[in-house]
Amino acid sequence: MSILDLAPISAGSDAATALRNTIELAQHAERWGYRRFWIAEHHFVAVASASPAVLIGQIAAATNRIRVGSAAVQLGHHTAASVVESFGMLDAFYPGRIDLGLGRSGQRRKPQDKPKPREPKPPREWREVDGVVIPTPFDLRKLLSLGQIQATQSILQQPEAVAPDFAEQVGEIIAMLTGNYQVDGFDIHAVPGDGADLTPWIFGSTKGPSSQLAGELGLPFVGSYHITPATALEAIDAYREAFVPSRRLQRPYVVVSADIVVADDTATAEQLASSYGHWVYSIRADGGAIPYPDPDDCVPLTEEQLAVVKDRTATQFVGNPDEVAERLHALQRAAGADELVITSVTHRHSDRLRSHELIAKRWGLTG
Repeated sequence: MSILDLAPISAGSDAATALRNTIELAQHAERWGYRRFWIAEHHFVAVASASPAVLIGQIAAATNRIRVGSAAVQLGHHTAASVVESFGMLDAFYPGRIDLGLGRSGQRRKPQDKPKPREPKPPREWREVDGVVIPTPFDLRKLLSLGQIQATQSILQQPEAVAPDFAEQVGEIIAMLTGNYQVDGFDIHAVPGDGADLTPWIFGSTKGPSSQLAGELGLPFVGSYHITPATALEAIDAYREAFVPSRRLQRPYVVVSADIVVADDTATAEQLASSYGHWVYSIRADGGAIPYPDPDDCVPLTEEQLAVVKDRTATQFVGNPDEVAERLHALQRAAGADELVITSVTHRHSDRLRSHELIAKRWGLTG
């Protein structure tokens, strides 16, 4: 079991405090026996994980054994060379402890590459797979305008810049790491980075390009159930179907994520999680996460607002350690996962620490 963290900023707090809290959580996670500590990449929202490589370096320096990685680098905002050099440097400082997670987020399509309009499909019914809730897919385009998305991306990219194809970028990263990268017939070596002990991990949420590419290249795959519970298991199935053994992996290696809140009793956990829907609504309806709300200050969401977040609130695992562990076991079985990665956000840092501690003890992790 591993942790995915966003360095969340709570209402009334600030980014500096959030970053210190993340480092403290990582130190505890190492003592509690977690295998990895992943850092997400987000921009222009109330989370402080805008530069995963910088934060990874700080966490690795403050810990001794736990692996630290990105979940995931948004390749649409980076060049392959910048990724290899920054993570190559981290590997040089902390050999054998750095994980390089890659995702497609942030890519801007060329006009000729934009998909043609398709006939809408009838909505799927909610269902369960071995006790795991699979909701109807939620279409963000119902809420966020294309102009709003493009405005944010334009800040992170040069004007008129178009990110290279995701598969091309991943191929370039692998070539640089293995010392086989060429431009116009000339050998190009990233220093640091060339020869670094780094295996790319692909993060994905649908049975689309990411899962297919991870399988075809024989790379480990992370299915994001905590973000897209409707399609994460399909993505994992697609990865397995496409898998080709590689020098890195002889068989598929699957990680699946879950959003959890654990407390000593169910009622307390439900109270701590009661502002989660407000936070998700801000992400979906307003285009970016607000500071994580204090549940004591939140008024109930309206029916209209609840409909926007229902898939996420229904698939957050909330309860005492036994209840959450049971749902995590069900998700692991349904996904056939080799690892679980959990994210747990609460308004108070002490409650977030307690949530991770309780599930670590219940899961049987040992420091």
